[in-house]
Amino acid sequence: MKNILLPTDFSKNSLNAAKFAIEFFKEEECVFHLLNTYTPAIVHSRFMAATIHGGLVEDNVRSESEQGLEELLNQINTYYKYPQHSFKCISSFNLLTEEIKEIVKSENIDFVVTGTKGASGFEEVFLGSNTVRIIKAVRSCPILAVPEDFEYIKPVRIGFTTDFKRNFSAEVIEPMIQLTAKFGATLNIMHISEEEQLNKHQHSNKEILLEYVSSVSHCLHSMPYFASKSDVIEFFIKEFGIQMLALVNYRHGFLEELVREPVVKRIAFHTPIPLLVLSD
Repeated sequence: MKNILLPTDFSKNSLNAAKFAIEFFKEEECVFHLLNTYTPAIVHSRFMAATIHGGLVEDNVRSESEQGLEELLNQINTYYKYPQHSFKCISSFNLLTEEIKEIVKSENIDFVVTGTKGASGFEEVFLGSNTVRIIKAVRSCPILAVPEDFEYIKPVRIGFTTDFKRNFSAEVIEPMIQLTAKFGATLNIMHISEEEQLNKHQHSNKEILLEYVSSVSHCLHSMPYFASKSDVIEFFIKEFGIQMLALVNYRHGFLEELVREPVVKRIAFHTPIPLLVLSD
């Protein structure tokens, strides 16, 4: 049985992520944990809650949170009737990332599935602020980020980007291999060529990775570093029809570098497909 955490702020993109997760895991026994956190603007610590008007502020937002979760669950039950799925609602007065970290540990969460919102001018780029915060905070389980308007399709081409500069852990990439096998997909491994040829260390990491993925259908692509890395990835997605993209979230690694690219370089990259973030 899998435990799936679905953070929600009752927005369109979080609802779409929930729908995607239910379809994505429709053939598996799952418990979906629907999470809404609330922190009134004038309250920045849970310890301050009781000091403001006898807790009335917290009572009001708690009621709105609980009602929102109830309405969300009713929506889900209207459209989805998978008997192997069950749902739990969690309303918490806490910061989003702190609550997610606590639940991931206490409920043995297998995946966090979150919605992403595309760019609006120069406000939100790449993934959206909440998603970036979750990726930075959660290191103990995979995160699946689903674009706001992305409709579920069975992924048959999963992309994985790497520079071969770090050792691969079988435990870290196992969720990606399991999903590739589950859907009978092909794993498209993409290396952005920043050098003329791999050094000895990179070559060793490449061979280790190929050994790990030998049980599933896979192919290897080398892409020239012709622009920003986000531009190269976007080209890779379109050129090879990639339907889900996987990245390992190393500290000071590729994903952090991608997120921190100057806005002018990544404004066009809005995660057009689901992003699977594998934690080191």
